[in-house]
Amino acid sequence: MTIDLVITLFVIGFVGSFISGLVGIGGSIIKYPMLLYIPPALGFVAYTAHEVSGISAVQVFFATLAAVWTLRKDKLIHYQLVVYMGSAIIVGSLLGGYGGKFLSANAVNIVYAILATIAVILMFLPKKRVDEREQTTEVIFHKPTAVLSALMVGGASGIVGAAGAFILVPIMLIILKIPTRVAIASSLAITFLSSIGSTIGKWMAGDILLWPSVIMVIASIMAAPLGTKVSKRLGTRILQSILALLILATTIKIWADILLFIRV
Repeated sequence: MTIDLVITLFVIGFVGSFISGLVGIGGSIIKYPMLLYIPPALGFVAYTAHEVSGISAVQVFFATLAAVWTLRKDKLIHYQLVVYMGSAIIVGSLLGGYGGKFLSANAVNIVYAILATIAVILMFLPKKRVDEREQTTEVIFHKPTAVLSALMVGGASGIVGAAGAFILVPIMLIILKIPTRVAIASSLAITFLSSIGSTIGKWMAGDILLWPSVIMVIASIMAAPLGTKVSKRLGTRILQSILALLILATTIKIWADILLFIRV
């Protein structure tokens, strides 16, 4: 591994993890396409979809751990929501993380694209203003819906090495009616639990590359807490807009490549 590749991987990990802490996602929605496209575009090794998903799973684990540690004193994490959704998503992500080994690289990309598309649709649906409820004690949610959605998201996101926060956040905002700041903080905790299942599943499947994962982890620990600090200073509408635009851009890119592959 050359120093240029090390720097490239570090920058990818830093940027993705900063965004992770900023908008309450694990960062896979950003880092998956970055790892897939940037290294070969710069003349470095091209990682397969399975390798990218393995690296992403490990990175998300440490990025969300660092972000949750930063947010632990802010009283925005809804622990009952974390218990219900977290217990379901860790089961789904474990099954998806290991089951992904039986899918082709293009199938993994398609799963990613479908997840991102659903997230985009949810983010752009009209929603009522609930952000005035900033205390977790004032927030209630439909428990069966929370558990079922977390289980399904965990299974699908585990396949691509994601923790599913990029679709969990829209679900929490639109379907469960969770206030933005509470959703962001709680999703990081749920994502952390999900990443445990994804990482174990990818390790069992043999999809984790050691040194690229180590580099991404170092970047994650440095950048994710910075993102959470900046998040506190931004308005909720700005945070939602950032997340929606990021998901939309990556969705367009991945679908374009899938359609090109099918035509070829």
